Amino acid sequence: MLPEQQIAVALAFFIGVLLGTMGSGGSILTLPVLVYVAGIRPQSSIPMSMVIVGSTSVLAAYLHARRGNFHTKAALLLGTTGIVGAYFGSSGTHLVSSTTLMLIFAALLLVVGTLMFRGFVDGLPPRTCRPVRCLIVGACVGLLTGFLGVGGGFLIVPALIVFAGLEAKVAVGTSLAIIALNSGAGLLGQVRYVELDWRLTLVFTGLTLVGMLVGLSLGERLSEETLRKALASVLVVVAVVVGSLNLFAL
Repeated sequence: MLPEQQIAVALAFFIGVLLGTMGSGGSILTLPVLVYVAGIRPQSSIPMSMVIVGSTSVLAAYLHARRGNFHTKAALLLGTTGIVGAYFGSSGTHLVSSTTLMLIFAALLLVVGTLMFRGFVDGLPPRTCRPVRCLIVGACVGLLTGFLGVGGGFLIVPALIVFAGLEAKVAVGTSLAIIALNSGAGLLGQVRYVELDWRLTLVFTGLTLVGMLVGLSLGERLSEETLRKALASVLVVVAVVVGSLNLFAL
């Protein structure tokens, strides 16, 4: 394993902590770490990210469900159409340049992070998980999952709060199951085009799982507002860094 890949693997623990604590954030850090630290092309990093985040999310979703932080109806509705969207979204990854992919990624993070930090959900009326609405939202998130290689947690958590009316901690647990489903479907689409570095992927996944267990314990001690603002801050910081690096590359 190359020195830069060893550094990337060392960061896997922190990524797991973030995923376990906030139900998202794993992909938004995994993809940049694989690209900018490990030196792997975005087109190859995307399916690797899906394996890492998808595997970790399965265990995290199970543990959250045992603690009651899970909404079965929302998970099934968003997950069903998310699988289809992720599979078809994966076809678009290889139609654009690496720089364009990362700029789209950064722009999406910046928009969602800014809205979350400003508490855009606070003034919305209470909602319930209506089937049609949740199915449409699931499909949209799935498309982005397949295209950008992100589990979609940074979109799914706000979507579950806004469109399904879930509390933040329940949204976190539910999002993890949807992330796992979307990642699996996206991976099936991605492996048609690229081969994975399985050794690096599996080592990275192992350390992410360890970090995730620590994150689950930490998340239980944080308030919902703290979770929301922490995730929003991470989104904005990563968006600025990734966006700046790729703007200079144009």
